[in-house]
Amino acid sequence: MATMLDPKSLEAPPIQESLDLSLVIPIYNEYESIPRLLRVIAEVMEPLDYSYEVICVDDGSTDGSVEVLRQQAIENPHLAVLLLRRNYGQTAAMAAGFDYARGQVIITLDGDLQNDPADIPMLMNTLDEGYDLVSGWRKHRQDDQITRLLPSKIANWIIGRVTGVSIHDYGCSLKAYRAELVRDMNLYGELHRFLPALAFIEGARITEVPVNHHARQFGASKYGLGRTFRVVMDLLTVYFMKRFLTKPMYVFGLMGLLSMVGGVLLGGYLTFLKLALGQSIGDRPLLILAIVLLLAGIQLLCFGLLAELLMRTYHESQNRPIYRVRQVLRR
Repeated sequence: MATMLDPKSLEAPPIQESLDLSLVIPIYNEYESIPRLLRVIAEVMEPLDYSYEVICVDDGSTDGSVEVLRQQAIENPHLAVLLLRRNYGQTAAMAAGFDYARGQVIITLDGDLQNDPADIPMLMNTLDEGYDLVSGWRKHRQDDQITRLLPSKIANWIIGRVTGVSIHDYGCSLKAYRAELVRDMNLYGELHRFLPALAFIEGARITEVPVNHHARQFGASKYGLGRTFRVVMDLLTVYFMKRFLTKPMYVFGLMGLLSMVGGVLLGGYLTFLKLALGQSIGDRPLLILAIVLLLAGIQLLCFGLLAELLMRTYHESQNRPIYRVRQVLRR
C-alpha cells in the first residue's frame, strides 16, 4: 500500500538501510512509457544479485503520469515515487532523486524508453573497474539528424573544449555514479548535463561506454533549441567554477586591471589633446558612449558571476533544496 507523507516532513530524505543500486528516473508527461519501462527494468534486474530501488521523480506532469505512478507504487515493491509540487526542470528532478537515493551506486535514465535498461549490468561492471562515473555514449543515436544530432555534436565538442572533459555524449541521461560523488555536488539551472565536468572538478575518475538507444515510441521530445541560451549560460558557470571558483580575484582582478589601464591610456590621450594641442574633449559623445558601454559590460559580467557565487552560497549554507516534494509513494 502506498504511503502518504506530510510534505513538511520531506525537506530531507529519510534515513533508511543502504542498497546496492538506485535507479533515478525523472518523469514529465510520460504516462504511456512508464509501465513498459518499469516492466523492462524488473526483467533486467531480476537475475542480478543486487538489492535495488527505482525512484521515479514526477516533475509536475499534467498528462496522467501521476495516476500511473500511484498505481505502480502500489504494485511494485522496488518503486518509490517522488511527486514534485510543480515543474522545476530536469536538474531539480535529478537532484531530488539523488537526495532520496539509498543505493551505493546511482544510475540515471530517461523515462521515455529511449535509454535501454539492459545496459545497467554493463555500467555496473565498468564502475567496478575503479571509476567514479560511467557515462553512456549513444553511439548509434536514433534521433533526427538535423534538429537533434548535429546540434548535439556541436554542443558536445564545445563543452569538451571548455570543460576539459572530452566525452562524446554529454546529453545522454544513462550514467552510473558512485553515491558519494553526487551527494557532494549541488545542482542548479541546467547543470545536470554538466555532471561529468562537475565530477571532474571534484577529482572523479570518469569513463564512457557505448550504450543502446531507441527511437521514441510515445509522446514528444521535451528538448528544443529554446534551451540553448540556458545551456550556454550554465557552460560559462561551469567554466568559471573549474578555473576560478577558489580564486575569483584572478578573473575580476585581470578585468579590473585591463579596464584601469585602458582608462589611464584614454585619459592620457585626452589630456594630451587638451593640454598639448588645445583641442576640446568635452564634445565627444561617441567616445563617452564607448567608455560607458565598456564599463557597463564589465560590470554586468562581474555582477552575473558574483550573483552565481552568492546564490550557491545561499543555498548551500542553509542546506536549502532547489525543489519541494509534495508526496512520497512507497509500498
